[in-house]
Amino acid sequence: MPMIRLTTPTGALTEAGRDSVRRELAEVLLRWEGAPDTVFFRAQAWSYLVELPEGAQRTAEDDVPRFLVEVTVPQGALSERRKAGLVEEATRTVLSAAGLTPDDALRVWVLVNEQPDGTWGAGGAVIRHADLAALAKGQRTDA
Repeated sequence: MPMIRLTTPTGALTEAGRDSVRRELAEVLLRWEGAPDTVFFRAQAWSYLVELPEGAQRTAEDDVPRFLVEVTVPQGALSERRKAGLVEEATRTVLSAAGLTPDDALRVWVLVNEQPDGTWGAGGAVIRHADLAALAKGQRTDA
């Protein structure tokens, strides 16, 4: 089950971007993970927005807003090609939500964390990647 979290300084997103970025990032993650577009899988794609208080984020050079996207997926869920696509599209999504251009892409970092099989639990049970793949195959609407 995928999870995505965007950490950003308060006020760095446009009003419209703040309203839509969580859902858009969840959709990006599901698409690149190859999950079926079903109610069940959409409900399991958790997306968080963490807004840091003013002055909480800066670099050694300046205090221009930076954006951190943390993605957690089961190990093996993303091929190298899918990871690259996820990073590229998540970056574009954040830039759009902040009203920025591709020239600002280095202000967005995307960290893909792969959770080792057998170390993810939900509903009181350990969830394995093979179980999710079988479930997705059974629910696939685009196959």
